[in-house]
Amino acid sequence: MVLLARVVEPNEVDAAAAALAGAFLDDPVWSWAFDDPEHRPEQLAALWGLFVAGAVAHRWVWTTANVEAVSLWIPPGSPELVEPHASRLAPLLVELLGPRSALVAEVFESFEAARPRHEPYFYLSLFGTDPAHRGQGIGMRLLAENLARIDTAQMPAYLESSNPANEGRYESVGFENVGEFALPDNGPRVTTMWRPAQ
Repeated sequence: MVLLARVVEPNEVDAAAAALAGAFLDDPVWSWAFDDPEHRPEQLAALWGLFVAGAVAHRWVWTTANVEAVSLWIPPGSPELVEPHASRLAPLLVELLGPRSALVAEVFESFEAARPRHEPYFYLSLFGTDPAHRGQGIGMRLLAENLARIDTAQMPAYLESSNPANEGRYESVGFENVGEFALPDNGPRVTTMWRPAQ
């Protein structure tokens, strides 16, 4: 089988962010956090652009031939956002959201607080398929190829599922539901999922 996955290059950050923004437009968590549908596409593109730019040096941001799907993995022991990108998150949230930025900053803190601390693992920070390419199995094939590499390293993997509709897909590739947490201000619940080393 011809491999689908390739590493995102620095000059593809905007394209990867745009694909992720499309993937999360109607997500239960991120459509609640960015609650203005008119501005949400560019807000999410800016936010995920920061995350892709902050992780691309790890060489674990993956995509497909024409950036139909993107998976952003954080390798064990690496920060989710390297500097100077980490320091840009709070100002970017203020720029994008104004007074609502404090709430969304709490959302990120909730995600951070829920992460396992008991052993090293690969962390799937972001994963999505551009809506124009959904339903073709591209995203799940990308994920499967990523997990095959992680299995070669004999490492576990962890993710947070912000959409209950995706949990069955993650279970189909070996993730187990290990808990959940609520977001502030009566926000949606997020499921935490773990995949043991294979």
